[in-house]
Amino acid sequence: MTEGYAEMSWRALRLVREEPDQVLRLQAFRVAQPEVIIGDGGFGVWQARIPEPDGERIISRYTLRELLDKVGEFTGEHSAH
Repeated sequence: MTEGYAEMSWRALRLVREEPDQVLRLQAFRVAQPEVIIGDGGFGVWQARIPEPDGERIISRYTLRELLDKVGEFTGEHSAH
């Protein structure tokens, strides 16, 4: 198992199998934004929890690429995809 996949659940691995290029992008995002939690949201979707001053924002998308793009809009993290 490569290091990029070591911390992912089996459900998350199933979701990412069609877009393995996004695993490196996810790793870079987690280093840059450790307060944002990204993982398998269940039901075949990716989910992010972004802390906010008055609570949190939850974002769900079917692909990791879509999720990272959307989360980047809120966090200011602009990563090449």
